[in-house]
Amino acid sequence: MVTPALPFSTAPDAHARAGRARARGFTLVELMIVVAVIAILAAVAIPNYYRYMLRANRAAAEDVMLDMASAQERYMIDSRVYTTDPSQLGYGTLPDSVSSNYTFTIALVAGPPPGYTITAAPKSGSLQSRDTDCGTLKLDSSGNKTASGSSTTCWKK
Repeated sequence: MVTPALPFSTAPDAHARAGRARARGFTLVELMIVVAVIAILAAVAIPNYYRYMLRANRAAAEDVMLDMASAQERYMIDSRVYTTDPSQLGYGTLPDSVSSNYTFTIALVAGPPPGYTITAAPKSGSLQSRDTDCGTLKLDSSGNKTASGSSTTCWKK
């Protein structure tokens, strides 16, 4: 007895193949949910990252300014005058992390006693130029620390 030949595709096999093929991909709705979650995470993370970078750059500038003030006092003991030249204080070049974000100047204050003011101004076009909370940082020979921005917590304690 000869058994009849089965058709090439039976209904149960066709449904099984269709289910397997469908399980391999993602639907548009699933992809859109993933894109929405990534967008929400980015909307929260990117501004926080920029705030962190502003604080880190500001702290680096403050460290350089405090070190310059110490060097200025050592220079005063050795030379009996303050200087406006950072290279005489050991700052021929500044670290890239600071020099790419700030311009440093030293101004002398005449009078008894003589003094100085170290200023760190954000460079135009740098990330630090967006720092509207603190802006330009100043440190004088009396140890007064000020900032041009609206925040009162610019200098770390």
